[in-house]
Amino acid sequence: MSVAEPRRIVLFRHAKADWPPVSDHERPLAERGRTDAAVAGRKLADTGIAFDLALCSTSVRTRETWKLAVHEFPRRPRTVYEERIYEASPGDLIALLNETPDDAQNVLLVGHNPGIQGLADILAGAAEGDARERMSRRGYPAAAFAVLTFTGSWKSLEPGVATLADYWAPSE
Repeated sequence: MSVAEPRRIVLFRHAKADWPPVSDHERPLAERGRTDAAVAGRKLADTGIAFDLALCSTSVRTRETWKLAVHEFPRRPRTVYEERIYEASPGDLIALLNETPDDAQNVLLVGHNPGIQGLADILAGAAEGDARERMSRRGYPAAAFAVLTFTGSWKSLEPGVATLADYWAPSE
């Protein structure tokens, strides 16, 4: 693929987690989270984006979210479980995405707030339609995702170069 072709990044926040007496990393999804993860998976499949790569935090709740969401996809992308996503800042996430091989056109990142929301805000130098207003109004609740597009190599991904093409969040 040419670096002149638009790339897509989908920033997917894990679904609603439960609060049992375990470490934060080991928190599982709540019942609502399991439902919302599957619904988000269907919405992601409806975008028609053929993901080449999924980068998923190693936390229990992100892995459960991904497992339930990807079940709705017509084709499972290559998945990498990445420890650096857990508790990552937007800058850390940009650095991670800069390592993506250029043969990957569409990447989905399953992670946590505040990093995911911060990354969406930082990358989006522009927005289509009312996507930015919807994201600002709703915040970035559990199971929400933003679709961003940019042109260039993954190494060129930096603040302001992307367009926020779409945003979805489950109804509350």
